[in-house]
Amino acid sequence: MNPTQLATHIKQTAYDLGFGFVGIARAERMDPEERRLAAWLDAGHHGTMQWMENYFDKRVDPTKLVPGAKSVVSLLYNYFPADDTPSQEAPKIARYAYGEDYHRVVRAKLRELVDRLEESLAHPIDGRVFVDSAPVLERDWAARAGTGWVGKNTLLLNPKAGSYFFLAELITDLDPAIDSRIRDHCGTCTRCIEACPTEAISPAGYVVDGSKCISYLTIELREAIPEEFASRMEGWAFGCDICQEVCPWNRFSTPHQEPAFLPHPDLPSMGEPEWRELTEEVFRRVFRKSAVKRTKFSGLRRNLDFLG
Repeated sequence: MNPTQLATHIKQTAYDLGFGFVGIARAERMDPEERRLAAWLDAGHHGTMQWMENYFDKRVDPTKLVPGAKSVVSLLYNYFPADDTPSQEAPKIARYAYGEDYHRVVRAKLRELVDRLEESLAHPIDGRVFVDSAPVLERDWAARAGTGWVGKNTLLLNPKAGSYFFLAELITDLDPAIDSRIRDHCGTCTRCIEACPTEAISPAGYVVDGSKCISYLTIELREAIPEEFASRMEGWAFGCDICQEVCPWNRFSTPHQEPAFLPHPDLPSMGEPEWRELTEEVFRRVFRKSAVKRTKFSGLRRNLDFLG
């Protein structure tokens, strides 16, 4: 296959597995992104996530992760639920955590993608797959690969489908045709900036102080949530979708077709009383396969108690 045919083949194979959008970028050191990451870390916007300072060179250079890499295939996997109206009375969890843990589900899809490509190309592929599992700047690679642009809320925005997507990568020695970036379509819109209750998004956008983000406070922060946020959580017990809910581009979101992302049968019926009285037994049953288990019962209990 020539590079164009190879790119088409990779994308079609991924689409057949359920990925919504696929783009390809050249595997090379990310100089502009390196400078932005360094400035973000220097500003302390990563809060207590000290691990984000580790493996800096690998974060900005894919050939440090996969020696000999020539391309980064960026893939988007939809998780937008059919019922996207969380109860305003009960505590809320981010939509990406409704179903089974995406790491396991999407990683299995990626491994099957590699298997199918190796079979069809009739030779092994030297590469690695990633789903939020290594020092990879996923949003930047997705933007370089033309699957969207990084919006003012710092999430990847796709002009045809919004932002409710998991990002994944295949860094490989394959040498397909490279895709072009698409331009930023945020324009003068500031809805995400204005809607963020903790003012985590900078006034000009494109920078998020992670230490103020509700997702960080409810998931990454292991110590007590600062009292200054007590009246600003807006009912979120795990993660937060506010900057996505207000984004005009998400009017193009369509329900996913992934059975693994359907919520546990008990989750939709959990009202405020069930959440307030949540026991460890119920936690283990409802969230056994969910990303929510990352907080452990004690962490989710802390969040629920903080909501009052």
